[in-house]
Amino acid sequence: MARYSLALLAAAALVRAEPYCPVKRDEPTGTAAWAAAHSSAAAAVARLSQQDKINIVTGVGWDKGPCVGNTSPVNSIGYPQLCLQDGPLGIRFGTGITAFTPGIQAASTWDIELIRQRGQYLGAEARGCGIHVLLGPVAGALGKIPHGGRNWEAFGSDPYLTGIAMAETIEGIQSQGVQACAKHYIVNEQELNRETMSSNVDDRTMHEIYLWPFADAVHSNVASVMCSYNKINGTWACESDSAQNGLLKKELGFRGYILSDWNAQHTTVGSANSGMDMTMPGSDYHGNNRLWGPLLSNAVNSGQVSRQRLDDMVTRILAAWYLLGQDKNYPPINIRANVAGNHKENTRAVARDGTVLLRNEGNILPLSNPRRIALVGSAAVVNPRGMNACPDRGCNDGALGMGWGSGSVNYPYFVAPYDALRERAQRDGSQISLHASDNTNGVQGVVQGADVAIVCITANSGEGYITVEGHPGDRNHLDPWHNGNQLVQAVAAANKNTIVVVHSTGPIILETILNTPGVRAVVWAGLPSNENGNALVDVLYGLTNPSGKLVYTIAKRPEDYGVSVVRGDDNFREGVFVDYRWFDQNNIEPRFEFGFGLSYTNFSYSALSIDSNARAGPATGQTIPGGPADLWETVATVTAQITNTGGRAGAEVAQLYLSYPSSAPSTPPRQLRGFAKLKLQPGQSGTATFNLRKRDLAYWDTGRQQWVVPSGRFGVNVGASSRDIRLTGSIDV
Repeated sequence: MARYSLALLAAAALVRAEPYCPVKRDEPTGTAAWAAAHSSAAAAVARLSQQDKINIVTGVGWDKGPCVGNTSPVNSIGYPQLCLQDGPLGIRFGTGITAFTPGIQAASTWDIELIRQRGQYLGAEARGCGIHVLLGPVAGALGKIPHGGRNWEAFGSDPYLTGIAMAETIEGIQSQGVQACAKHYIVNEQELNRETMSSNVDDRTMHEIYLWPFADAVHSNVASVMCSYNKINGTWACESDSAQNGLLKKELGFRGYILSDWNAQHTTVGSANSGMDMTMPGSDYHGNNRLWGPLLSNAVNSGQVSRQRLDDMVTRILAAWYLLGQDKNYPPINIRANVAGNHKENTRAVARDGTVLLRNEGNILPLSNPRRIALVGSAAVVNPRGMNACPDRGCNDGALGMGWGSGSVNYPYFVAPYDALRERAQRDGSQISLHASDNTNGVQGVVQGADVAIVCITANSGEGYITVEGHPGDRNHLDPWHNGNQLVQAVAAANKNTIVVVHSTGPIILETILNTPGVRAVVWAGLPSNENGNALVDVLYGLTNPSGKLVYTIAKRPEDYGVSVVRGDDNFREGVFVDYRWFDQNNIEPRFEFGFGLSYTNFSYSALSIDSNARAGPATGQTIPGGPADLWETVATVTAQITNTGGRAGAEVAQLYLSYPSSAPSTPPRQLRGFAKLKLQPGQSGTATFNLRKRDLAYWDTGRQQWVVPSGRFGVNVGASSRDIRLTGSIDV
């Protein structure tokens, strides 16, 4: 949504790590739980007047309640004023909350425990504030366009990884009795023209790339889904019968409700009959454009919208309320409640473990009691005007922790690189000098003679209702901002032990920096929120071994991605070949591939084992939340032994990529279908186990309109990244 302002750390080292597999839920199962919730909802609906029903499905209007979205209470059934609040990384406008790391940083940890804990903490804070619906997590934008303004809110450009992160986050949030809202549905991949453009996507690409993580969300019983601003194949997302009724409610078996993005509704009757269940915020941002309320009541009375359809809307909304137990002792709404607890521990852990080491020449890192440190860049210090000086984080002044827009939150505090490095230097008896500017004048005098020179550079993006330094949400280019290339060159010219720290919402082109003599290390610190400096010190000094891996490709040239922000409609000509799939399919050499990340130690891979009972043919199981039940069944298990062969404790993300047989239609050379993060002491070995579900081996057959497992030989590729394959095998189907 848009718009304007309103008035535990991960467990200790494991010798065995399991990747994501279908969640073993407590009874009743998802299907049974939804059935019980719908039964309770139906009984409540029978007691409601038509006006009560209209009130439940219609927001009261922009800025007319305590939350960014509000509905009227219905006292006859004890239904409260529903509170819907941003967002995907914390409580927008909250004052006693945690500024969690953005989704892109959480995904970069590839750590299921941290991602799930982050979701649990998000849910706990939302519940503590009396928020019924937390507007997150985000699976769209997926990130097919590297310039995309809101990619940072989601979990990277791979649908498998995004799906796992969606599932873990949703189950974490909803474990606290808070409704999660999966957004933005669907194919909303850029900010430019988002409210007018059509995303024209073929059926197979829709299923295998963009719908995939939403299936994970539905399988994890997400309470609600937010339809997006854009058109889908010529029809507004919130008016699309095929996307809402066809894909989401019928094919995926979604039992919850669909709510509009804020002011994304266009008609009274069309939106109702095409499957939208709740309008938000109930008006436009000026109090006009009220399409439901009395207009919906008139449409029902005239037969343009059936009474059964109105009852279905209300039943779905109430079912989600009952499913999460919000009818029992739910806290009152108080956005300003103090709910942070110890949750900053998760923020620091995710900021740290999502940091990716890209270069480390001569093992300059980790630092070991340097005598003198030089620190350069405006991103080394807190925004001089104040950490929350820019509404909705709509600037790029000072240290960067998150992008801008409605998906941001206020920082309760901010530890910049200089703050944390100065504290560490004082403890070690080191000297630290600072050039808190991006101007190259005066750099030489600051960095010359220092044992190491650390230069901080940034690239930012956000939601399109704010333009920052000429960037209207989406980035105009993939270069570092504030003449970052020239700043690095100036520093490295005066100090041959230069370490570049990148804080960015997405990939930037690093060729100039990597080709600058004296640049010894590049630390991709991503978006670490307010634990920015602390997480950086943890990695630079080896207090933790870097274990983050890229969740997108860093190219040598912007043109190598094969996509860009478009001025009119987007025809998605790349199809299923998104990010690393595009690079692999077209034999384009990336600078740093998807899944890449260095460590201070080394890992070996051995003992690949494959056990499969997979059979060719379509998925034909009964539809459960997420689609046919047999899609979620494990049909093969792959294991590999990972050994820490270095001298430091560390964690390795082992990744499994499948290659499909020739009997399948054109598919990417490799697709991520499993990962496991193992935390190992020096000399210790662990087993990475990858449980492959039927959906992991299937493609979408557009003719049969089914998921089909093709016959033939699947290639099994296990390694440290999408291009660093250490073990290969096969599955014959």
